[in-house]
Amino acid sequence: MKYIRDRIRSIFQLKDSAHKLAASFALGVFIAFSPTVGLHMISCILLAWVFRLNKLVVFSAAFINNPWTMVPMYGFSLWFGMKITGSHFALPAIAWKEIGLADLFRILKPYLLPFVAGTVVLGVISAIISYFIIYWAISQYRRSQAE
Repeated sequence: MKYIRDRIRSIFQLKDSAHKLAASFALGVFIAFSPTVGLHMISCILLAWVFRLNKLVVFSAAFINNPWTMVPMYGFSLWFGMKITGSHFALPAIAWKEIGLADLFRILKPYLLPFVAGTVVLGVISAIISYFIIYWAISQYRRSQAE
């Protein structure tokens, strides 16, 4: 917990504006939720460059999605996506010892749209919330440092 607190405090001390830092953090949170598993690092670099945001902050926020948080985040995103798309698929019985790549795609295909919908909607909501929280926190921190 101390590491996370120190990391956030170091973000607050960067010289960029509160808006730019909060936008960078929000983009990172969106990328963390994005369904592009395995491409988060490339997404961070590319989108931070396109929007001219702070790459360090985008990376820091994007990696809230890590091996320990991935299953709960994506599991909840799939569940949420199934609710908002009206999908009613049951968990399939999978013979793991006899499955091939083509079978895996066929089995998981019905879950693709709900998964993408859930990750995108939750990513947008989380990014918006995190923008306002980080903007407020940076403003408060800088105000207290100025006093």
